[in-house]
Amino acid sequence: MPRKLATTLVGAFLVAPLLAQTDFASEVRPIFEASCVECHAYGRSQGRFSLESRETMLAHSTAVTPGDAAASRLLDLVRGSDPDLSMPFRGDRLSAEQIEVLERWIDEGARWPADIAFRTVADRASIRPRMPDIPSSGSSDHPIDRILDAQAKAAGIDLMPLVDDRAFLRRASLDLIGLLPERETVEAFADDASPNERDALVRSLLARRADYAAHWMSFWNDLLRNDYSGTGYIDGGRKQISRWLYRSLFENLAYDRFVTSLVNPTPETAGFAAGIAWRGEASASQIPELQYARSVTQVFLGTNVKCASCHDSFVNEWKLADTYGLAAIVAERPLELHRCDQPTGEMARARFLFPEIGELDPNAPRDERLRAFAELMTSPENGRLARNVVNRFWQRLMGHGLAEPLDDMRLDDDSQAAWRRDVLDFLAADLIDNDWNLERTLVQIATSDAYRRQTWAGGDQDETADVWFRGPSPKRLTAEQFVDVLWGLSGAGPDDVDDVFQEGDLVPRSENDGPRVRAALVRSDLLMRSLGRPNREQVVSTRPGDLVTLQALELTNGALFADHVRQAAARLVGGDSPSALVGDLFVELLTRPPRQQEREVALELLGDGRAQAIEDLLWVLLMHPDFQMIG
Repeated sequence: MPRKLATTLVGAFLVAPLLAQTDFASEVRPIFEASCVECHAYGRSQGRFSLESRETMLAHSTAVTPGDAAASRLLDLVRGSDPDLSMPFRGDRLSAEQIEVLERWIDEGARWPADIAFRTVADRASIRPRMPDIPSSGSSDHPIDRILDAQAKAAGIDLMPLVDDRAFLRRASLDLIGLLPERETVEAFADDASPNERDALVRSLLARRADYAAHWMSFWNDLLRNDYSGTGYIDGGRKQISRWLYRSLFENLAYDRFVTSLVNPTPETAGFAAGIAWRGEASASQIPELQYARSVTQVFLGTNVKCASCHDSFVNEWKLADTYGLAAIVAERPLELHRCDQPTGEMARARFLFPEIGELDPNAPRDERLRAFAELMTSPENGRLARNVVNRFWQRLMGHGLAEPLDDMRLDDDSQAAWRRDVLDFLAADLIDNDWNLERTLVQIATSDAYRRQTWAGGDQDETADVWFRGPSPKRLTAEQFVDVLWGLSGAGPDDVDDVFQEGDLVPRSENDGPRVRAALVRSDLLMRSLGRPNREQVVSTRPGDLVTLQALELTNGALFADHVRQAAARLVGGDSPSALVGDLFVELLTRPPRQQEREVALELLGDGRAQAIEDLLWVLLMHPDFQMIG
C-alpha cells in the first residue's frame, strides 16, 4: 500500500486517515544496527545519547521528539546539516531513503516494540546455569557426543574420523600432564586392544599428581599473573601465590573454594588480589583496586572491564561505575571515580556486576564485603563462573573456545551456534552438580569422541568451520612443553625448582622418567620467552599460536637451544645402531615409527653416527611439524 494519506468521503462524513505505519523491526532497526549502535548502545552512550531502548533514546530531551521529526536533533545530524557534527561519525552516510524512513517513523510517534533492545538482555537473563536437553543417541553414549552428533546430522556435515592410538596417546599426554609419553608406553598402548583403554589412559594421566600440577601451573600462572621473578618482586610491590597454587592443583581443590581463596584472599593468596604496585607515577586506572576488578572479571567471569576502568566501555556494556563498584569491594579507603584520569567528584559504591544473583552491603566492613562477594561469585546460581572455566578448558584441549572471545564471552550472540551453547551449558552444569570438580571436567572432555577426532584446520577455507564442530583444532607445543622435552634429551635441566617450592611437602619432580625439574616451576629464560612464555604482568588467557621471527631465530641460531641439542647428541654417541637410534628417536619425539622415506633420509643424514650427525638429526626432528604441533 502506498505510504501516503488516503481519505475516503462517504456521504457527508470524512473517514479517518488510513496510514501504513513504519515497522520498527524491519525498517528502523536495520538502520540503527548498521550505523548507530556501535557508539550509542550496548553500554556505550557517546554524547550522552543511548539507543539501547526507546526509554534511553527519549531521555535525551532534544534528540527525538515523537510526532515531530522537524524538532528532532537526530534528523539534523544524519542529514549533515552541520558538517562538523554529521552522523554516523564513522562509516557510510545514511541514504536519502534511510533518512526518509527515520523521519516518517518519528512523525508517526517513534513507536518501538518493548521486546527489542540493543543491550545484552539475553546474556544477563541467562546467567544462571542450564542443563540442556541431551539427545538420546550419538556416536557414543557420552553427552557431548550426543549433542554434537545430533546437530551435525541435522546440518548435514561430517565429523572428522577418530585418531589412532598413538596420536591419541600423544595428544592426551601433552594436554593433561604436558609431557610426551615414554617409548615403552607408546608401544604398550598401541598393542592394547581393550575397549576402554583410552578412558583408562585419561584417568591414569590425571593420577600422576606431580606431573599434572606442574603442567597446569603454567595455565594458571598466565591467568593469575603469577610468576617467580619480574616487575614488583624486588621491592615487595608484588607477591607470589605459587606454593598455594601448586598445592591446590596437586590436591584438586574444588573450584568454588579455589575462587573464594583468590577473591577473598588469605595471606597465601593475597598476591592475586593485590596485583602489582607499579613504581613511580601510574594512571588512576592502574591502582591495585582497579587491577583487582579487571583481573577478577576477566579470569573468573569471562568479561572484560579494562576499558571501563577509564571510561564507559566502547566494546561492551560495562560502565565506569561498574568497575569502580567492584574495586570498592576490596578497597580499604573511599574511591573517587576518575574518568580518563580526571577526578569526577563521584564516589564509588561497592556492588556486584550481576545483581540478579544477589547484592552485597556497600557499607559493610571490608572483610564482610569480600566474604559476601566470594559467596556471590561462587553461588550455584552464578552459571557464568562455571561457563567461563569450562570454556577455557575446552579451548585448552580443543584449540578453540565454545564462546569466543574467551575474555569477553557474548553468550547472547546470535552467531554462537546451538552446539556451542549446549556443550558449554552441559559442562558448566555438570561442574556445579559435581562439587566444582575441575578434573571431572577434564575427564568429560578428554573421554568424548569429540576430543578423539582428527584435527580440523579448515577454518579459513570453509565458511561452516566456525559454526559447526568437526574436530579439535591443531595446537602448538607450549614453551614449557618444548623445553621439558629438550631437558629430557640433554639431561641438562636445572638441578632445582624455584626457591618457593623448596620448603614444605611439595613434590615437584616428575614421577616417571621425564626431566628432573619441570620448566613450569622455574624462572623463564630466553628460550622459553622466545617460544611464547609471557612475562605475566597482565592476565594472559591464550598464547600466540603463530611462529614469530624471534622464535625462528632462536630455534635456528640460539645458543641455549644449540647447547641442549649438542649435549643430547653427546649422550647418544656410541649407543644404539643408527637404525635403532632413528626408530627410537621417532617414537620418543613424534610418538610413531618413521615412514619408509623418513627412515631412509634419516639414516643417510646420520651416516656413521658421529655427534655432529646426531645433532643434525635431532634438529630436524625438533623442527618437524609432527613434533611442534599437537594434532
